[in-house]
Amino acid sequence: MNWLLVAAGGMVGAPLRYLTDRMVQSRHDSVFPWGTFVVNVVGCAVLGTLTGAVAAGATSSQVQLLLGTGLCGALTTYSTFSYETLKLAEDGARGFAAANAVGSVVAGVAAAFAGGAVATALWG
Repeated sequence: MNWLLVAAGGMVGAPLRYLTDRMVQSRHDSVFPWGTFVVNVVGCAVLGTLTGAVAAGATSSQVQLLLGTGLCGALTTYSTFSYETLKLAEDGARGFAAANAVGSVVAGVAAAFAGGAVATALWG
């Protein structure tokens, strides 16, 4: 049953990632991969909030499988982040590559902490 929850979440997360990436990227005339950056940071915030909610007993481990492992697992993308960072560096946009690498890690970790703080404030 658990794998069905993960699969269901992934079936929503993967197209959501694609559509969000395309929408965000179409609004920026830049080589910086804003779409991937946004989905990764949002996914970190959702996962931080969800993990805090589970720890506080506000939701179940099944919801964590559905939304955390399934949805967030498919929504976020370390492989695309890595590829886009490498491509920026290869294309001579080393400043953007460094900004993407550092900014993604810092923003992602901060978003996860913020999500955890929100969960603590709500369900403490």
